[in-house]
Amino acid sequence: MGTIIVLGIIIATYLMVVAKRVTALVRSFAIQSFFLFLYTLVIARREGNVELYIVSGLLFFFKVILIPHFINRIARKIKVNENLGLFLNVQLSLFFALVCTYASWAFSRMVVPAQDPTMAIALTAAFTVILVGMFLMIFRMKALSQTVGLLVMENGVFLVASSIAGGMPFFVELAIFLDILLSVIILNIFVYRINKMFTHVDAAKLNKLKG
Repeated sequence: MGTIIVLGIIIATYLMVVAKRVTALVRSFAIQSFFLFLYTLVIARREGNVELYIVSGLLFFFKVILIPHFINRIARKIKVNENLGLFLNVQLSLFFALVCTYASWAFSRMVVPAQDPTMAIALTAAFTVILVGMFLMIFRMKALSQTVGLLVMENGVFLVASSIAGGMPFFVELAIFLDILLSVIILNIFVYRINKMFTHVDAAKLNKLKG
């Protein structure tokens, strides 16, 4: 069951890489977060950890419902162009994601015992998610997509913690969720202000400010 959910996380990550529109990117992030919620539930049930049940509920509320709704609302409010603005086309982006997955698998096999393939798969997905999050922040021009990239990286870190240690301490998780929510609010306020000042949120055009 856990392996199937992890594969769902990887597929959702690939969907983000090939997304050409903001709405598609945010929807794929919500799907990835939903699979991460299911994965946390599986661990909570396996370990009988009440705190992990609470964390999974917070994960569902914040990352599956609240944050995607908030980002979509900001996108509609500033009337952002749906096109993400790709530095790399879809084919090259997907190839990069596949290379990341292969490299993550090779690294996971080095650090995880051969008799534990389930953890190796989970770590492969986690490192893939982190690398793809970095990719979205670097190779997508819209500031909103870079915000999503940061959230995707956090999903990867969360998956690493869940796979290795069954999750971080409850109060640490709670603090991280609050930090994420505040970060998203602050980042999108900046996006709104940038749009008001420059009439666009294309981060690539900020290169014109170089001396």
